[in-house]
Amino acid sequence: MSAISAREAPMTKRNRQKHAIPFDQRLQKAAEEARAAAGKLPQSLEREALIERARQAETAARINEWLTSPGSQSPK
Repeated sequence: MSAISAREAPMTKRNRQKHAIPFDQRLQKAAEEARAAAGKLPQSLEREALIERARQAETAARINEWLTSPGSQSPK
């Protein structure tokens, strides 16, 4: 029995949805919520995890901004 190659595999439809809030705003909101939740906790691993999640969301927002800036567009 042979394995199915990528060309032979049936095409699956991606589950795409249109978000009401832009990606950068969703990232910023996630960062704010994580920081707010971390601020309510005493020093703990859970608090540190929330702070790290906030940092990651902020970094993702900066990377997204950099990637979508006009200077990073490919030549046309």
